[in-house]
Amino acid sequence: MSREIIATDQAPQAIGTYSQAVKVGSTVYLSGQIPLVPETMEMVDGDIEAQIRRVFDNLAAVARAAGGSLNDVVKLNIFLTDLGHFAKVNEVMAEYFQQPYPARAAIGVAALPRDAGVEMDAIMELGG
Repeated sequence: MSREIIATDQAPQAIGTYSQAVKVGSTVYLSGQIPLVPETMEMVDGDIEAQIRRVFDNLAAVARAAGGSLNDVVKLNIFLTDLGHFAKVNEVMAEYFQQPYPARAAIGVAALPRDAGVEMDAIMELGG
């Protein structure tokens, strides 16, 4: 099965040796997104809510570039440097996703790139 590399300037460019997403068949694997502003490649200004929103916006941009949307996400992984922000993730996520919600994991980590408070990656299934 062939692999298609997904790239868009509407989301931050990769800051390492990875692609924004890879599509294999109808499945798209979205790389982790931190709250970088695509145009500047700088961290978004604001609190953890602003970071969470920027991450969802970045994931949505990559999903669109792959021919889908956040509603096509079947698995979402959330990495937080402070699990005290778990409720805020739920609150903001409800604005970006519709039921049925994707499967999800929320994981507490010691640190993330660029001192981000949140990072998320996802798996998306198109045409389902």
